[in-house]
Formats: sequence, C-alpha cells, structure tokens
Amino acid sequence: MILEQHYLGCLAQASYLIIDESSGVAAVVDPRRDVELYLESAASHGARIEHVLLTHFHADFLSGHLELAQCTGATIHMGAPAEPEYDVHSLADGEELILGPKVRLRALATPGHTPESTSYLVFDSDQGNGQPHAVLTGDALFIGDVGRPDLMASAGITAEEMAGQAYDSLHQKLMSLPDETLLYPGHGAGSPCGKNLSSETVSTIGRQRSFNYAVQIPTREEFVASLTAGQPPTPAYFPQTSSLNRTHHPVLGDVLSKSLAPMSLDAVLAARDAGAQLLDVRTKDAFAGGHLAGSVFIGLDGNLASWAGNLLDLEQDIVVIGEPGQEREAATRLGRIGLDRVCGYLEGGAAAFASRPDLTVAVARTSVDGAAAALSAADPPLVLDVRFPGEHENARISGSLHVSLSELAGRLDEVPRDRRLLVHCKTGYRSMTATSLLLRAGFHSERVIDVVGGIEAWIEKGLAGVVGESCPVD
Repeated sequence: MILEQHYLGCLAQASYLIIDESSGVAAVVDPRRDVELYLESAASHGARIEHVLLTHFHADFLSGHLELAQCTGATIHMGAPAEPEYDVHSLADGEELILGPKVRLRALATPGHTPESTSYLVFDSDQGNGQPHAVLTGDALFIGDVGRPDLMASAGITAEEMAGQAYDSLHQKLMSLPDETLLYPGHGAGSPCGKNLSSETVSTIGRQRSFNYAVQIPTREEFVASLTAGQPPTPAYFPQTSSLNRTHHPVLGDVLSKSLAPMSLDAVLAARDAGAQLLDVRTKDAFAGGHLAGSVFIGLDGNLASWAGNLLDLEQDIVVIGEPGQEREAATRLGRIGLDRVCGYLEGGAAAFASRPDLTVAVARTSVDGAAAALSAADPPLVLDVRFPGEHENARISGSLHVSLSELAGRLDEVPRDRRLLVHCKTGYRSMTATSLLLRAGFHSERVIDVVGGIEAWIEKGLAGVVGESCPVD
C-alpha cells in the first residue's frame, strides 16, 4: 500500500493519496482544487485515480473533487447525510470501499464538526492483523484538538448540539480504535478550524488518548462547555466556500482561463473606478516603495488566500498586481478557497506605473528604534496593534489600540484620523496589509506609519514599553 500525505502549508490543509499497488487503483481524500499533484503522483506509481472521498463539506477551502472527477472519471464518495448537487456515492456508517486485494477503506460516521463528517479507516492486508493501519479524520479529530462545532448556526444547528455529537464520535468511535492506529488529520496549526492544533501532521490514536486536551475532558457537559468557548471568529469566506462545496461549480482550469487576462494600466484604473478591488501580491517592501492608490496588500509570501477571503469583498471583481509571472500563482491560491472573481492582472506589473507618481502612494515606515523614540517625544503617536487577541494579551506595547486585522475594515471609526499611527503586528506582514486598508479608506499617508519588524523586533532589541502576561511591566 502507498499512503501519501500532501500538506499545503498556506492553508494548513492535508490531503491524501492511497494506492493498492496490486490493482493499481488509487483514491484521493479531501483533495485541494489544483489537482495536478495527485495525477502526477498516481501516474508515477502506475496507478489510476478511481475514487475521491470527502470527509465533509469543507468551509476553509474549495475541494478538488469536481476537478478529479472531470479529468479521471472518478466516483465521488461522502458520508450518508451529505446531499450535494453533484453525483455522489453515499457511504453508510461501516460501509467499505475496496481498492484492491490488499487495501480497503471503511467509512466511520463521526459527526460533530458538521453533521456529515466522516472519517475513513485504512486497512492494509499486508499487516496481517486485521486492525486498521490508519484513520483519516478530516476535521473530526486533530492532533491536539477537535474540529470546531460552531459552523452550522446558519443551518439552525447550535454549537452545543454539534459539540455533543463530537463528544460521542470521539469516545464511541475514534477512541475505540487501537492505540497504534496512525492518525492523519485534515489540518494542522494555523487552520481556523480549531483552536489548539499541533504543528505535527501525523500522530497515533494512543498519543491523542494521552495528550489531546479534548480527549481528557471527563464528562459530556464539560466537553460541550469547553468546545464551544473561545473559538476564533468565523472567517468571512467560510459560508461561501462551504456553500460552493455543495454545488456544481466551475472547475479551476475554466476559472483560470478567464482570470489570467492581461490588462493595461488604463484598463486597471477603469476597473478600479468601477468597483474592482486592486490586490497587490508583491513583497511588503515593494508595496511600501510605491503602489497604485487604493490597492490592498496581501503578499504571496504569506497566507494570501485566507487573508483575501477575510478582507476582500467577496461580491466584487479582483485585479491582481504583482511581479510578472506571479499572476497564475495568485489566482490559483485565491481559487483554492473559491475566490473566483479575478478579472485580470496588470500587464507588466509595477513597471506599468513606475513612471506615474501621480497614481501611486508610498508607505511611511519606521524602525522599532524610531518608533520607540517617537513614543517618548512630547507629542507621541498612537500605536495600532493589528494582531490576534491572544497575541495582544501575551505581549503588547503599553497604551496601544488593539484592532485585529480581520476586524479593521469594520472598525475604522475607532481609529483616529487626526493622529499619527504606528501600525504593527508580529513581524510586519499584517501591519502592511492593515496600512493598505487605512490608506484605501482615506487616512493620510503621512500619518500612517508601518513599524518594520513588528513587536518581535521590538522585543529582540529590548526596547522599553512592552507589557503583558509574559512580559514584566517596564
């Protein structure tokens, strides 16, 4: 048997290719939307993809099941409660899918994250003990956590109801598996689908029995209370992506054929004036040096897709601005979460507006030393911290205003326009995005100052003024 994990770091998402080498039949579990890697890997092993299995209707990424079905003729499988618009084979709890004489998969109904959540047991006859070799849990069980239960409110199902189902799935199904069963989850650290995910990407049922906080909670009532408390805000794009995963939507290749249209500078400006969003995916240094007025910075060197899904208007067109050749990567990453409204890209990249200072804006920046000196002056600026709440509580610059980046566009009224602002995050990626949002909203470019290196550089230099749970008051 071949069992490959394909981990996509920018979405903290894991998918799996399983092959019975005797039959040459392959199955893919929870594929991402750009499916070439599964086709290439299966071909390299002399196998053909005949099955695609989804653990549930994903909210954080748009699955590649339609892409694989179109190019291979594979059958799509889901747990029995699922009722998508496309053709699917419903797997009953305990039903098996035979890949060949050595490898079989068994559906294990594990609701809790969603009603249709299904885990898949992987059996390999070469082991000879009749026990499952591995379990692919999707979002039902993570390494160090379980899937959040609060995403079904729009369907009329409460977080408490789903958490109770998660408790039953955990203790009646998953924790009844042998300790040595390998655990392959759907996500790792950085995913918004849980609150305590490990950076590890494979574990065992035994290790989770011993170390996963959720498994240690003794009663159903305590489990429900714990699981429903402290979940991060639901990302803005989750409802749209979850809905798309239920529908028969265009495949990524068709989307990219329309998205990758070169646009002149005049065409880009006209699109902007008509309501299109300008998305600059270059580095933060390049963006700071000069960008088209009204552009939003979300660089390719960070979590482009998830931040775009949180910050951009999902109903408006997007024009990509990047270095020449970056447009395909940007459109693909946006497409992975179903952000398919890219209408083109600026031909020639930044060179197209390099000689037009009348159209561009530069970002004012300062080092942490300069920021510290400014704060000690007679008329100090206001520090705007755009990190997550937990980061701010842990260590913050005294007197700072905290507005998380994901909430900034909706809380602009809380940010004074008549004061200089020192905008910071941890290292500088999010603060540049925040700065771009403030400039787009009409804040004066000389009053919005990005702090290079963020609070990490501030702490490394030992500068005064940092307080918090893990920092002494200076």
